[in-house]
Amino acid sequence: MLYRSTLISPWLRFRQTQVCRETSDLQEILRKTAMPDNMVIITTLNEAWETPNSMIDLFLQSFTTTSLLNHLLIVALDNKSYERCLGIHSHCFHLKTDGVDFSRTEKLFMTPDYLTMMWTRIDFLQQVLEKGFSFIFSDADILWFRDPFQYLSADVDFQVACDFYVGDPSSLENAVNTGFVFARANNKTISLYKYWYMAREAFPGMHDQDVFNKIKRNKALEVIGLRMQFLDTKFISTFCQPSDDLEKVATMHANCCFGLQSKLDDLRWILADWNRYRLSTNRTKEVRWSAPKACLDR
Repeated sequence: MLYRSTLISPWLRFRQTQVCRETSDLQEILRKTAMPDNMVIITTLNEAWETPNSMIDLFLQSFTTTSLLNHLLIVALDNKSYERCLGIHSHCFHLKTDGVDFSRTEKLFMTPDYLTMMWTRIDFLQQVLEKGFSFIFSDADILWFRDPFQYLSADVDFQVACDFYVGDPSSLENAVNTGFVFARANNKTISLYKYWYMAREAFPGMHDQDVFNKIKRNKALEVIGLRMQFLDTKFISTFCQPSDDLEKVATMHANCCFGLQSKLDDLRWILADWNRYRLSTNRTKEVRWSAPKACLDR
């Protein structure tokens, strides 16, 4: 497949975004949040997902491995979500973007505001890598049942979840889902994020996930020397391809679903199923997920 020649060396053309880079504040909050090996877990939050008993509460409630919450940084995209974060969590960062308002309403899929929000996230994650911090990025519509680090490879730079997993962690046929990403801080991943961000110009109107699915085959990633793998949905699971192995599943993502209320309804069912399974004294009794169903009705 052919791509524009301007994508071969994108870091030569990389332009800074309008994101306010409060570097000293970010460095300090990353230092406080990170594990001893400079690993941090990151999610983003805007006003639509911060209301009480909504998405961020469900996300935090799902952490069975509660010690991981000590290393979670919530990146708030507006004033109200930042204020809410300060009331419910220890590590919060207010990411301010000039001329953009991420508050008030749900950012509907593929609208201009939604696309801006997604690309702001990519730019921010590049900053994290540049400061020497590795990360797992997780969308807030993902439930965390177990520690997912056990399913990450020590010798891989970049690992990404899949909507659909084809059975081979190295296959480019895997359909990626960039709502769950592990990136190890090094020059290869920094170059990847620069390249990925710049590639939005070659594919206007696409969000970060679709652009990544375009560029994952590009020769430029070979030039970078990036070691990349795709995560099995048996462990890092999705509504698109839900895992049926409750003994091993680590996370569940409400993807392949549109609308905040549908996501919330199904994630509540999933979390109830998980808690019933986790607290059961008879693990030999089969437990199946009650959802997705609201998402399938849309």
